[in-house]
Amino acid sequence: MKNIFFLVFLLISAIKLPGQNREVDSLIKLLEKAPEDTNRVKIILNLANKFYFYKPDLSREYSEKALKLARDLKYNNGIVNSLNLAGEARRLTGDYPKALQYQLEALEISRELKNKLIESNSLGFIGVIYMELNEYRQALQYFLPAINIKNHLPASPPGIFILANTGISYDFLNMPDSALHYLRLAGEQNIGVRHPQLSSLIPRSVGNVYMHKGKFDSALLFYFAALQNSRNSRESINLGAIQQKIAEVYEKLNRSDSSLYYVLNAFNEAQRTSQKSRLLESSNLLVRLYRGMRKYDSAFYYDDIATSMKDSLFGMSKFKQLQLLMLSEQKRQQEIEQEQERYRNKTRMMALWSAVGVFLIIAFILFRNNRQKQKTNKVLETTLANLKSTQSQLIQSEKMASLGELTAGIAHEIQNPLNFVNNFSEVNDELLKELKTEAEKGNLEEVKAIANDIAFNSEKINHHGKRADGIVKGMLQHSRSSSGIKEPTNLNTLVDEYLRLAYYGLRAKDKSFNATVKTDFDESIGSINIIPQDIGRVVLNLINNAFYAVDEKKKKSGNTYEPIVTVSTRTVKPPSGGLMAEIRVADNGNGIPQKVLDKIFQPFFTTKPTGQGTGLGLSLSYDIIKAHGGELQVKTKEGEFAEFLIHLPESPGIKI
Repeated sequence: MKNIFFLVFLLISAIKLPGQNREVDSLIKLLEKAPEDTNRVKIILNLANKFYFYKPDLSREYSEKALKLARDLKYNNGIVNSLNLAGEARRLTGDYPKALQYQLEALEISRELKNKLIESNSLGFIGVIYMELNEYRQALQYFLPAINIKNHLPASPPGIFILANTGISYDFLNMPDSALHYLRLAGEQNIGVRHPQLSSLIPRSVGNVYMHKGKFDSALLFYFAALQNSRNSRESINLGAIQQKIAEVYEKLNRSDSSLYYVLNAFNEAQRTSQKSRLLESSNLLVRLYRGMRKYDSAFYYDDIATSMKDSLFGMSKFKQLQLLMLSEQKRQQEIEQEQERYRNKTRMMALWSAVGVFLIIAFILFRNNRQKQKTNKVLETTLANLKSTQSQLIQSEKMASLGELTAGIAHEIQNPLNFVNNFSEVNDELLKELKTEAEKGNLEEVKAIANDIAFNSEKINHHGKRADGIVKGMLQHSRSSSGIKEPTNLNTLVDEYLRLAYYGLRAKDKSFNATVKTDFDESIGSINIIPQDIGRVVLNLINNAFYAVDEKKKKSGNTYEPIVTVSTRTVKPPSGGLMAEIRVADNGNGIPQKVLDKIFQPFFTTKPTGQGTGLGLSLSYDIIKAHGGELQVKTKEGEFAEFLIHLPESPGIKI
């Protein structure tokens, strides 16, 4: 009973007989006299719309003319409407890559114009393209947002076209209840509109649901209702598709003659309206029917047509174009999501700072109004203790991060001498066996030669063992807590060690990382009085920042970019007088934006993404260099390079 009522209100909207030819003739006459302005764009689009439902080729031709003129006039509404109509015409004629390109461009422009109605339409058109490519879940990702937008627009019910195609997508996903729900909504909306094409599309789609469920009688009921509407309203866009579905039902019922009659009508209608996808469906069914009738010449004829249509619709070039467009759209959607996430983070940060500001204002008012000095002092002391505790924890966290990178570097450094020790030990084992054999033979000369080799290898084992011991002692010295006492330190050796530790530490975490490292050490700089652990942490931090900068630029620039980090030392004489030892760390990364340059030495400020930096590295480095009586400076150009300079002063006992 429910199906009968549904069919009745679909048939109520079935009769609409437009005076198509008279309207087209009038528009053509208007077009001949129209100047090259926005009104001409509207006339051309009106013509394209008239041809859309029965001559898609002509519709495409007119809509693309309108698009060119709208672009020349920079008429945005004309551009987006032309893109929508041209995209639909391209879809109907089987050019899916161009159709998708037009609709994606229309969607982008509609969002720039903040026109929600056009955005909803564009989402619906994109969904139909994905639906015809059998990507039904992807199609729903466009249909459902389009419906949601329409639901929130004043006096704008959800589009019948979008609702109907949402139902069709659910049908192909084998969700018949959802399919019928959206198709009923579309049918109810169409009662007041009486759109002839939609009055055929909706019952045809309901018939598809019942056919997929195996209810062929119900399916035919809706198919013939749709066919009657198409013939009465003289709409041809659905006429072939309906007869195709009737033919498929008769094929399943083994009524080959009836199936052949309707599929031939569908084939001829698809040819007349230049619908390649419909030609492919009809040709495939004709091949099956003629093979069943053993009319192989006819079967071969339609098989050739089906192959041609398949290549035209889904050939390799079209497939590649679609892949590129889909990948581009996915990337664009990811960028939009990332931008939205950044906006949300910014909003949260602003809310946090607002809360902090309110808190500070309240604290200030309480501080001024509170006359109990002792209680106020206790509150302030407690707050200060908490801040110092938090600061100590953050500083310790930063130091532990540095220690972790040192550990990775140590592992790599110590591996080389240990490999030598292991290799020479294995060789000595083999030589001792040979020595024993030759001694038993009484070959004295060979025994002496082997003994010499063993002695040489033992020297190498001893050498590399001491080398490993030196590395461990040196690294333990660098990684332990600072004593706060300055001691004579070879600056070049210190910088070189931390450069290697930083590089191999990063390589240990990321095998894909690679960069050209250039060094230029001034050999005239000898030992200077510094706290080596502290200066080492500063050098390690600056080098790690340089490696991070070039790695980020490499990921964005690709193989055209060569990452380079340069570390050098030299003696300089500043304007203030005296001699200074200079350590220079430079990279050819993205540089530092001018707008944040004044903030980089502030505690907790970082340009790295959330979770990748505490914002304490440069702040601690600045404090350490200041405590040594030196200076930490930066030179940079956004997009090209960044260069940090450490100046350490001469003091008694320094050899520079």
